[in-house]
Amino acid sequence: MPFHLHFGEDDLLRCRFAVSPLWETQEAVRTLDRPSRHGYHTGWLRRIRAAAAGLDLAPLWLLMPRRGHTPDWLGPPPLGPAATFEEEIAAVRAADPRAAREDTARALADTPGAAESPLGRALLRDPARTVQRLADLLEAAWRALIEPDWPRLRALLEADVAFHSRRLAEVGLGGLLPELDRRFAWDAGKLTVEWKGEHVRELGGQGLVLMPSVFSWPDVVSGFDPPWQPTLVYPARGIGGLWAEPTERTSGALVRLLGRGRATVLTALDEPAGTSALAHRLGLAPSSVSAHLAALRGAGLLTSRRYGHQVLYERTPLGMALASGGD
Repeated sequence: MPFHLHFGEDDLLRCRFAVSPLWETQEAVRTLDRPSRHGYHTGWLRRIRAAAAGLDLAPLWLLMPRRGHTPDWLGPPPLGPAATFEEEIAAVRAADPRAAREDTARALADTPGAAESPLGRALLRDPARTVQRLADLLEAAWRALIEPDWPRLRALLEADVAFHSRRLAEVGLGGLLPELDRRFAWDAGKLTVEWKGEHVRELGGQGLVLMPSVFSWPDVVSGFDPPWQPTLVYPARGIGGLWAEPTERTSGALVRLLGRGRATVLTALDEPAGTSALAHRLGLAPSSVSAHLAALRGAGLLTSRRYGHQVLYERTPLGMALASGGD
């Protein structure tokens, strides 16, 4: 059954993209509870097994029903397009305990027996303590599971936003939304999403946050009741090679032409990325990657543009032709 979002004129002016480290942390925790959920993350699951073993994630898992509501206060839409984890977790810690208790009870009701369990009763008994306890747990999960790989994750998410921002300029919102995911359909100011339940929402001038996600893939997530801005989380592009380790796939001819370092950097730019993300992915010093990027851009093989706090690089048509050439 579908989920309907109705746009007014003001809503069309208040649509924005966002990237959320807090959301990726929450969804990574969910993925740990269901390791077969997403085959794309098996490499990550292997690497973080020891770090995850040191976390007691049961309180968070109890609020993540297989089907149903996860508390909005645990993962609210980010306030800006490039919010930091520190800014987002501060918003979680500032949650109103009374509202958080109602939201938590709603989530517990979607798992039979959860509200009556000892842990469920403890979460409901002292909502102020619950807010701080779960915020602490989310922060520990961020440090152990996501922060070490955040440059790589952020680069992919920001590349998705950059790509779709260009498409927005080319085809408008009505053309873009169905491109974000095949489950989206746009018609006369109404967005319809294939959904597991019937729901209708008037955006009421708040607009819509469009948020790509790595760990939500392949699911679409929507909702976020007032006071949160309505949000639509969709699968990010290009996650197939996200956890792949660097390989010797650089063409020999390209190495002879450009040198090993520059050829490796050019080949790695399948999606737009920044210096720190490339350095992390390739195991190179950021200063070396920066020098290679500057040389490749000077040769007309790359273009660069600023997105938020960083500069993203992507291949020009000439760079694409060289990178795709054989030996």
